[in-house]
Amino acid sequence: MKDVIILPERCMGCRSCEVACAVSHSKSKNLFQALGEEKVPKKRISVEYIHALEASVPISCRHCEDAPCVSVCPTKALSKDTVTGTVNHNNELCVDCWKCSTVCTRFSPLYLLLLVSGCWSSSMSHNYGVINRQTEEGTIVRCDLCGEREIPACVEACPTHALVLLDIKRHPETKAFSYF
Repeated sequence: MKDVIILPERCMGCRSCEVACAVSHSKSKNLFQALGEEKVPKKRISVEYIHALEASVPISCRHCEDAPCVSVCPTKALSKDTVTGTVNHNNELCVDCWKCSTVCTRFSPLYLLLLVSGCWSSSMSHNYGVINRQTEEGTIVRCDLCGEREIPACVEACPTHALVLLDIKRHPETKAFSYF
């Protein structure tokens, strides 16, 4: 399974990944045209400054092995591809119940690190923008690893290579970084 590995020490917080993601998911696939589109394109990655770590960290869906979002989805709008390991989303089945968001990343190493270090506050979003609402369509928006592209737009756009696409089975030492 290929996954986007995050190297937080390389992230400078420029948000190039956010812009590239939104443009990649726009109708026009062009930055300037996307800004004028009737349906504003939504990003599927968020760069968050984590004060406890004194670092900017790009955060997106981790396509978890156990994928708790898949198991809580009442309509099966979320499913796990057994070949690629990708968590897929079917907009037609989604009823925007938001159950997926309630379980997303609650047990990720980043969440546990912040909780154990005493840096977690109730004002922080538990899923850090990994799953977002697309209210006008009554569905959710989350990373799809740019399924139509060979390399996700966020990885291509990162000037410092804080985002890297790797096959975790071939590089098991990087697995921990795939959870941030």
